[in-house]
Amino acid sequence: MTPLNITHRDAATGPVLHVAGELDYDQAAALRRQAQLLDLAPGQRLTLDLAGLRFCDSTGITALLAARQHAQAAGADVVLTAVPPALLRVLSIVGLDQIFTVHPGDEAPDA
Repeated sequence: MTPLNITHRDAATGPVLHVAGELDYDQAAALRRQAQLLDLAPGQRLTLDLAGLRFCDSTGITALLAARQHAQAAGADVVLTAVPPALLRVLSIVGLDQIFTVHPGDEAPDA
């Protein structure tokens, strides 16, 4: 098991959370808490950089959706970047690639 590590930095477009490790049942609450602590403003973009993500279960996907909901409530947008291929496949299968803006590469533009 790889523990979840979430780091935060600010970019010109808004906050960036780098999520690394395993986003599973035991760790998903940490991402929810971290996202809820962000003071987002209308027009900002919350970028979730998943380059270091090794595993994501359904609880982790729910945490990603909770981060999106928090951002939308503030009038902000959400972008998933560096999405691992396995997670990208799951997001596509369940249609969440239509809900999230997804950049499979290393970083979203202007992040």
